[in-house]
Amino acid sequence: MSMKKSLVSALTTALVVGAASTTFAAANPFEDVPADHWAYDAISQLAADGVIEGYGDGTYRGDQEITRYEMAQMIARAMAKNPNGADKALVDKLAAEFADELNNLGVRVSALEKKVDNVKWHGLFRYQWKRTNKEETYPQDRHRNNFRLRLSMTARVNEHWTANGRMEYGTQSDNMKSAANTTGGDNGGFTVNRLWAAGEYGATTIWLGKFPGFSLVDNGMIFDDDMAGGFVQFGNKAYLRLTGGRYKTEDYGTASYWSVEASTDPNKKFSIGAGYHHFENKEKMLANIAIDGVNNNAKNLGIWDVGAAYSFDKNVRLSGAYAQNTKGDVSSKYRRAWFAQLDYKGADPKDKGSWGAFLAYRHLGQLAAVVPTYDSIASGQKGTQLGVAYTFLPNIVGKLEYLFGKDITDNKRLNTIFSEVALYF
Repeated sequence: MSMKKSLVSALTTALVVGAASTTFAAANPFEDVPADHWAYDAISQLAADGVIEGYGDGTYRGDQEITRYEMAQMIARAMAKNPNGADKALVDKLAAEFADELNNLGVRVSALEKKVDNVKWHGLFRYQWKRTNKEETYPQDRHRNNFRLRLSMTARVNEHWTANGRMEYGTQSDNMKSAANTTGGDNGGFTVNRLWAAGEYGATTIWLGKFPGFSLVDNGMIFDDDMAGGFVQFGNKAYLRLTGGRYKTEDYGTASYWSVEASTDPNKKFSIGAGYHHFENKEKMLANIAIDGVNNNAKNLGIWDVGAAYSFDKNVRLSGAYAQNTKGDVSSKYRRAWFAQLDYKGADPKDKGSWGAFLAYRHLGQLAAVVPTYDSIASGQKGTQLGVAYTFLPNIVGKLEYLFGKDITDNKRLNTIFSEVALYF
């Protein structure tokens, strides 16, 4: 942040707390702000009011970038100095933007969050490129180019409920029409794919409408797709989640889905959980997949899963899950899915230069990993994944993944390269 921009921010805060009056502090405590600077008086008053403190060596360092935490400190002091001033609306808006940092400082702003910016928008623009090569099967590499624009909205209705939605537009060109599908919704065109109401009552969360379904215990290995219905989750340190509804599959029409999951807090050093997932449709769920010459011959899928994760420190985390479908007549290798994954750090979109990497092995039997969440591996495949993500600039993140593995059905080798550049706003 340039000195001029920093001082503009300081001058804005000065106006908020009333420093833009005709009375100013007698002396400026910062030796690096000359008396003839255009914001000298405002900075002097801010220092006198205790809104800014500078650095311990007597300098203001107006050409140095400030952190969100430092900005939150100035806002907190401004709120304490003149909580009901003429520019209270501006203070409230700043407080809502820096709510997390202010809460960490002990400044309660929950009421402001409910009043300021009642409707909030955020979005994503991304480009993805994917190439898959399979041994003795594809006459050429199969590739996919995908552009996608997403706009998401959250609107507060009252103290307990919010309305949420997401619309997106995408274009896709590829020669992978017969290749295994990844997560649905990337076939191009415009769609409003999510509309749901979210309620919070203490430690209970309720979603109703068309919302993002996700198998919590296995981190999306079994299911990650939009669905219509609802879920209720109890607890804030340990979770019990009940989900039910319907979703439209890529190839087998509309299916019913319900699940029960229990888990400890996934954000803790160690977490563990278990669940059960039931899929069904009138044509028999995935019944027309012939595996080893035998149809699935099951009216539904009943999948049990367990998962666990452990953080060695703030940078290294090991996680894994196992799922078993108890329905159908085919070999167990098609009815089970599992993974083990080691993560190092992570790319934070807000933090330029941050990065992360992962190494994983996955076995995704097509009758257990129904709609998995992954980018470079699909249901019906197994193998080793390597991936890295890097934040080039604030809110601009790149990803690169590589899979070397096999098709579970015919055991032929395949490899996939996946890359993505995403812009968040």
